[in-house]
Amino acid sequence: MSLSIIVPMLNEEAGIEAALQALRLLAAEIIVVDGGSTDRSVALTEPLADRVIVAPRGRARQMNAGAAIASGDILLFLHADTVLPATAGQLVVNAIEGGAVWGRFDVRIDGASNLFPLIAVLMNWRSRLTGIATGDQAIFVTRAAFRQVGGFPDQPLMEDIVLSRRLCRIGRPACLRPPVITAGRRWEKHGVLRTILHMWWLRLRYFFGASPHDLAREYGYQPHES
Repeated sequence: MSLSIIVPMLNEEAGIEAALQALRLLAAEIIVVDGGSTDRSVALTEPLADRVIVAPRGRARQMNAGAAIASGDILLFLHADTVLPATAGQLVVNAIEGGAVWGRFDVRIDGASNLFPLIAVLMNWRSRLTGIATGDQAIFVTRAAFRQVGGFPDQPLMEDIVLSRRLCRIGRPACLRPPVITAGRRWEKHGVLRTILHMWWLRLRYFFGASPHDLAREYGYQPHES
């Protein structure tokens, strides 16, 4: 089975070269979807990716655009600041060939805070218990299942939760233990405990029906309007 890795990007010039060079070691199609970067991200990306396209800003829109042109039987959605384990390609293929239609990796958070290991453990256990995966966990899915559930919802926040819920109607996720490593920069920038409490508050309000567009603005993220 073939694998396509889709990387949404916005102003990632500081780390995108290293991220893509690591991906080139995997037997996978690499698709980068830029959301309107104003730095050198696109120029740095073009020699290293199989496809570089531009889409309306917003992770869900960018990832859907990448999925639409992907040639792989399996789609893996990877944040630009997240690093896959060296054996990720084979692990994903084995999970799908073993009967799963989707899945995700455990996560480890890179940063100085002593709280990061605990946060990662809680994220991984919550995901196992609920079947809900976050974008930081490198969600992968068969192209057929992704199309069946309609892809990511067109919303600026909590798109990973909605996709997970839709996919759970088809089957439980494969939870791969070798971790991806994701940057803890947002936690460190805004304060670790403050960020955790803020995200819990946003998720609780989303559960009770708050608009993801309003929550995204509060979170400090505002994509371009269509």
